[in-house]
Amino acid sequence: MPLFTIESTYRQPVYRHRTYEAANLTDACRLAIEDDDWEGAKRDNEATGGTYVTGAWEEADSAYRSRSLRVPSHFDETVQRKADHFEVLLGLVKVLSGVDDAKRSAYWARRAASAAAKAEAIPAGARDPDPDAAAARPYVLLLFDEREVRSTIGEIIAHDGVLTTLPADAIDDDDIHAACVEVAAAADLSEEKGLALFKAAITAIRSAERRQPEKNEERERRKEE
Repeated sequence: MPLFTIESTYRQPVYRHRTYEAANLTDACRLAIEDDDWEGAKRDNEATGGTYVTGAWEEADSAYRSRSLRVPSHFDETVQRKADHFEVLLGLVKVLSGVDDAKRSAYWARRAASAAAKAEAIPAGARDPDPDAAAARPYVLLLFDEREVRSTIGEIIAHDGVLTTLPADAIDDDDIHAACVEVAAAADLSEEKGLALFKAAITAIRSAERRQPEKNEERERRKEE
């Protein structure tokens, strides 16, 4: 079997107790951070961090002498895994916040699901999800945006003179945003989701049944050959 040289590390906190005279807690914390005198510091043996990998090389005793290997990110320090993955999650949030088309939303939602799975694995100390594993494919059953609400407000006011005396432009963007957040938070589509799942399951079963005769014919033909 091949040999590998692995450099592993753990962090041990070093701390000090020092008194600072300051106007408030914020200023005191700032003085502590800017203080570079660590004489009398102590090591905290009770708060040692977990072991993580900081380097890897092929062959024995080859640290920094042969080609460095790329270590899977789930062997990195937990805090570093969180920092690295934050940029991915932030990018996905930005993309998803600007997606209007349901098809494009589903495309990015699949990637968001994969990123969320990795985000859940990091604090649990688990390995990253297998990138080759088949990702679940979400399906958007309901999607609306604030522009559609604005349009609907105009239609309602135009056709219902009793509902309100306000003109449509009296409802501003903040009103619409707050209403969308409230409605989305209060919505319970569990029954609709259950029905959709049931219909999809039955449809998949029927589809497989329709293809079964073709499979049987193919199987018989292969036997004859």
